[in-house]
Amino acid sequence: MQGNLTIERMCQLACVTRAGFYRSLHERESADEEMEVRSAIQTIFVEHKRRYGYRRVSAELRRRGMVVNHKRVARLMGEDNLLAVQPKSFVTTTVAKHRLEVYLNLSSRMQLTAVNQLWVADITYIRLKHEFVYLAVCLDAFSRKVVGWELDRSLAVRLPRAALEKAIAERRPAPGLVHHSDRGIQYACGDYVNALRRHGIIPSMSRPANPYDNASCESFMKTLKREEIYANTYRDLEHLRGHITEFIDEYYNRVRLHSKLGYCSPEEFEQTARPSAVGTAAKMSFFRHREIYRSDVPFQNKGEPAKTDSPDHRFDESPPGYSSAGWSPPEPASASPDVDHSDEKQTA
Repeated sequence: MQGNLTIERMCQLACVTRAGFYRSLHERESADEEMEVRSAIQTIFVEHKRRYGYRRVSAELRRRGMVVNHKRVARLMGEDNLLAVQPKSFVTTTVAKHRLEVYLNLSSRMQLTAVNQLWVADITYIRLKHEFVYLAVCLDAFSRKVVGWELDRSLAVRLPRAALEKAIAERRPAPGLVHHSDRGIQYACGDYVNALRRHGIIPSMSRPANPYDNASCESFMKTLKREEIYANTYRDLEHLRGHITEFIDEYYNRVRLHSKLGYCSPEEFEQTARPSAVGTAAKMSFFRHREIYRSDVPFQNKGEPAKTDSPDHRFDESPPGYSSAGWSPPEPASASPDVDHSDEKQTA
């Protein structure tokens, strides 16, 4: 009822159909809703300084109570020219050609259930106007939170060690934590390894020239450079330090939605993790030394893999000098000097 008139009577007086009236009403409501969605998208895009693409914008809209399809968000962002900062090509900078001891890759065998079970570490360079500086970080692999970082003008071992000491002071992990890194000389040198062992931390390293073994830390470095470094210009090291502090401590750890965490921030993910899982040990899966190589038997002539009693596993190389923090496969009998093989020679 509109006053004393029904909608039907008003349509008769205005010489319009009821279907046309309801259609025009729906179009007016759709236009208002479209404008509201556009306004929310633009607000989120500005708040996060062009760091969010359509996926994270869609997730943030849902967190704010607006159910919007991600395809629609992508279309609206394209129409409004809301283009997020884009990544640059990957450059390898690790120097792994050294004679220092390397360690078994434990991270690929771990099933994480809580924080402080596996930390991942890496170093990257940042170009300023007149110099290069270097950033070392330590991340908790369970929550992807940056637990320690340090900036310096030198690539000496004091850089990653300072980041490690900050992480230890912040988290105070129990003995048995696994520290995973690449095979860079800074992480393989005795000074850094001794610092790990003093705190009961087990070293772990990636395969040579394989950044995918340390993918979570590499992903953070890419995010840092795309969303912060390449989007700003810095006067000097101290200016950069202030921006890095704001990005890591105030934005990345506390605010930024992480796709691998179900679009939660690292700190929010840690707070919502199961309380019973805190302090528990990670599950590990190890294969017998012989089974690893038996499962890597070459294919037969017919193109079918050879039959073995063990399941197929990814080949895990063991070059000379490769250790597993105190563990090594049993020595074969033929290598033992206490066994007399004279009878076997005579039989042959």
